[in-house]
Amino acid sequence: MALPLALSSQDVIGQARTGTGKTYAFGIPMLQRIGKPRKNRKKPRGLVVVPTRELALQVTEDLVAAGGKLGSRVLSVYGGRAYEPQVEALKTGVDVVVGTPGRLLDLVKQKHLDLGQTAMLVLDEADRMLDLGFLPDIERIIKLIPAERQTMLFSATMPGEIVSLARKYLNRPTHVRAESTQSEGEAKPDIAQHVWRVHRMDKIEIVGRMLQADGRGLTMVFCETKRACDMVAEQLETRGFAAAPVHGDLGQGQREQALRAFKNGKIDVLVATDVAARGIDIDDVTHVVNYDCPQDEKAYVHRIGRTGRAGRTGIAVTFVEWEELTRWKVINGALNLAFAEPVETYSTSPHVFTELSIPEGTKGVLPHAQRSRAGLAAERIEDLGETGRSRGRRRDEREERETRPRRDRQRRRTRGGRLDETAAGTPATEVLSTPASPAPEPEVSLDKRRTRASDDATLLDQPEATQPGSADGAAPTRRARTRRTTGAAVDAVSTALPEAATFQPQLPEVEHAEPRPEAERIVPASPFMVIFQSPDLATDDDEIAPSAATERAAQRRRPPQHPRRPRRS
Repeated sequence: MALPLALSSQDVIGQARTGTGKTYAFGIPMLQRIGKPRKNRKKPRGLVVVPTRELALQVTEDLVAAGGKLGSRVLSVYGGRAYEPQVEALKTGVDVVVGTPGRLLDLVKQKHLDLGQTAMLVLDEADRMLDLGFLPDIERIIKLIPAERQTMLFSATMPGEIVSLARKYLNRPTHVRAESTQSEGEAKPDIAQHVWRVHRMDKIEIVGRMLQADGRGLTMVFCETKRACDMVAEQLETRGFAAAPVHGDLGQGQREQALRAFKNGKIDVLVATDVAARGIDIDDVTHVVNYDCPQDEKAYVHRIGRTGRAGRTGIAVTFVEWEELTRWKVINGALNLAFAEPVETYSTSPHVFTELSIPEGTKGVLPHAQRSRAGLAAERIEDLGETGRSRGRRRDEREERETRPRRDRQRRRTRGGRLDETAAGTPATEVLSTPASPAPEPEVSLDKRRTRASDDATLLDQPEATQPGSADGAAPTRRARTRRTTGAAVDAVSTALPEAATFQPQLPEVEHAEPRPEAERIVPASPFMVIFQSPDLATDDDEIAPSAATERAAQRRRPPQHPRRPRRS
């Protein structure tokens, strides 16, 4: 219906269901009017503005396929890719440019793209392009295009306020609706829809069992947030399914890698946000899962429209949590669906197996014998010269970091902080030694040494002459402080170690007037517990500090002192 109007250079507002070929409705007239490419014509004659990068790729592929005989030069420009290839293609000459608003304006600002000869302008997914987010950019682009042009708007959903706003930019447009007598935006009858009220913790188990249904092909799972996409994709991979996420936090190379792997069948589950809900046309998509309830009826229509395209059949399953019931009722009323009260469903509910043709006894984990997909790693990732910072971390780098072995550093520390380099390859044992001096070191208190229970018992059984800090001034005995190592704990004392394995740093001697009193050791009843009694360091000359209450009472008893007035002369 739109082809005769578009070929006659009339402005058109086209509305049709998803999967009915809206791209060819404006692509064929555009390529036909532009004709074969000419060497002296380098500026684009046609411009297609799309909201997402994935849709730009999809439209470009369709236009290249439609203009294969004519040899039309079609270029897609969008963010995330390097500028240089796009600039070189514009210098060589193009006929049609397909791009997102941001990159188009960047190229115009850098004077690489000239829209002065554009004769046809198309806004694909116009309801998304003319909302408050894209409207300022669209107005700037329209001002760069000559007033004598043909403008066409196409979308599956076209609210009344968007139509009124679009008439501002169109010249006597014709509104073409390829609809039946059913309500606007109603889902197609060849999609079997299931709406279930589920618990959040049981969603992944239902999805795991649904992915093992009879006759299932490719499946798209839509989540509300980017973090939810990563979580669902990771859990499905853990259960044995070939899945990959697609969202805005991934680099453009990773997003295109996931889409290519999905189209080529290397993965069969694509977990995405609404960036993949519009315009993505992939064959053999049999199931669509709304893991999170859509925000409105337009998002619901575009999500489930990824299946059942071009006369095929599909299955759409929507999960609604208890707190999302109000939102779903609004969607259900706007689309005139029969799911005002979703059925309470669990992964063990019988209707899950019967309605989705799932074999009885199926669990949420894919058996090893059925894991035949190559996976995302089998698809090569292209070096696109991505601009900006890639916030998504590549999966191979993450796996390499998780499986990287740790180095076991075995070294020996001493009191001075120096390392014993001769102890390489020996168990990690720390040796604490003191110089043989009659005067005890004030900084070293060997009584506070942390030892094992066996060492404590040995220390208590030693005679008084061998105890550290004894009155006769005998040299203290070296002891070893051990730590746990891989295999078994090493318990040893320095007296049992050979002299070659003991490292004694030469510490400077410190003169002291008189040694500090040592704590008196109390032998406990149990040999596995050591109790220390701190010495009384107070003297008779020490004064007791007054309390705060005593100071305040003394201050109140003092007479107030007023400043003296100067005498008059």
